[in-house]
Amino acid sequence: MRTELGKIKSFDVGLGGYDGAMFGMSVTLGGQGWGVGDFDGTWTRTPDERCAWTLEDQTKLWGEMCRRVAELMSKAKVTSCADMVGIPVEVSFNGSTLHSWRILEEVL
Repeated sequence: MRTELGKIKSFDVGLGGYDGAMFGMSVTLGGQGWGVGDFDGTWTRTPDERCAWTLEDQTKLWGEMCRRVAELMSKAKVTSCADMVGIPVEVSFNGSTLHSWRILEEVL
């Protein structure tokens, strides 16, 4: 496990994820010589009998994503997604894979 310090490069709520067919939070994190993206959301389409998820599942996932956005914005002490850009973060990697990230509240 390795840890990097960086900043939020972009923070958006909207279409993204797999082929832009999902709705959720898209975040780009980066620092000196590295960058990584994170997405939290789910499919935009209405589920049918071929889906392994229900409308209730979709609503629950979007609700959890909105709660995460609100918590991140509160920790960053901002009131809009646009204000998240430039916020300092600590990012943990397992090899080259994003493991987790957090707002560096202690430096704000």
